Amino acid sequence: MPSAARRLSGALTGVAVDVGALRESKPFRQLTAGQLVSLVGRQITVVAVPYQVYRMTGSPVLVGLLGLAQVIPLIGVSLLAGGLADRFDRRRLLLLTQALLGLCSLALLIGALEHPPVVFVFAIVAVAAAISAMDAPTRTAIVPNLVSKERLPGALSINIAMFQTALVAGPALGGVVIAHLGLAGAYLVDVASFTAALLAVWLLPPQRPSAQAQESAVAAIRRGFAFIRRRRVILGTFVMDLCAMIFGFPRAVFPVLAATTFATDAQGLGYLYAALGVGAVIAALSSGWLSRSTRLGRVVVVAIALWGLAIIAFGFAGALWVGLVLLAVAGAADAVSAVCRSTIMQTLTPDELRGRLTATYFMVVVGGPFLGDLEAGVVAGVTSPRISVVSGGVLCLAGLAIASMAFPEVWNHRAKATDVIPAISDDALAGPPV
Repeated sequence: MPSAARRLSGALTGVAVDVGALRESKPFRQLTAGQLVSLVGRQITVVAVPYQVYRMTGSPVLVGLLGLAQVIPLIGVSLLAGGLADRFDRRRLLLLTQALLGLCSLALLIGALEHPPVVFVFAIVAVAAAISAMDAPTRTAIVPNLVSKERLPGALSINIAMFQTALVAGPALGGVVIAHLGLAGAYLVDVASFTAALLAVWLLPPQRPSAQAQESAVAAIRRGFAFIRRRRVILGTFVMDLCAMIFGFPRAVFPVLAATTFATDAQGLGYLYAALGVGAVIAALSSGWLSRSTRLGRVVVVAIALWGLAIIAFGFAGALWVGLVLLAVAGAADAVSAVCRSTIMQTLTPDELRGRLTATYFMVVVGGPFLGDLEAGVVAGVTSPRISVVSGGVLCLAGLAIASMAFPEVWNHRAKATDVIPAISDDALAGPPV
């Protein structure tokens, strides 16, 4: 019996995420705790904004257009954000962005009390998206400097788990808050949550740039894109994730499905938004095996395929609980894909380029869902919510198949998660793609 218990304990240890980064690095621990609180508040707003727009207009197309309103400034600012994150103290940049995001939430709170036109809501979320395009890449680029390279895969998994925990707690809490305190109460919680984030960033040590990072903005952007073109395995994972998010992301039709197909209220809508995060948290917390895998590219392909299949099945769900289970499966697949894609990128990117690469990564992982909101909302408006969801899952699988053939480097990628490349020269950037 003792030997069996030891074997079970060893198996669980091998599957569980590596939390050594939290034990060993106080700055990483502080950053994680503060951002978790802030992300929960932010996810409450993610539920409140589309709910508010749908209540104001009754239009799934306008809910989908929220994605377009955010993706345009996000893409525009992301091109600049990476260069700034590599050129200036990342801690100071985070202090600025967190304060500005808090002001955006305060504007939404005031707007909820004054009943503004819908264009006001669109303008605020557009500004917040632009600020987020600077905030998230800067925060992610800090992580490899706070932990050892052996703990980096675990730290990235913890970041994914933290974000997905916010996706669970935020929307679920958001539905309850909206149902009992209204939209103003939801935005007030978001404003208050930024206090924790500001304190966590304030306690970080300075994050000054390396000497190599002192170059013009245009040169910085050109150098970052040259690196991405050369590292085709990174470019391939970006393309595959875009296929999943643009075509297979049904978030924009959640308010419509909640009110019609599932016949539920704001609290049920919160559960729909949270379901993806439930599966993602479980997957991220059991991702210890990924740190030992040398075939992360193949895991990405399989995980995105599973995402597409789960979304197709969700489109046929008639009961709320069935839909929630299928969304949880999709969320688990997405979390596994995200851990692998982030690990591949961070371990293949030197620190002097990490801000630019994480900015591009953010543009993909956040911009893709915003475009997915637009696609899902428009298709739902022209056809129906069910057709929008099912067709999106089918297109996701088709896009994945095409991307896999175009970027065989992803499937063939073989490397340890701790094989960090310390630097790359300009001559190397001009060399043949790998």
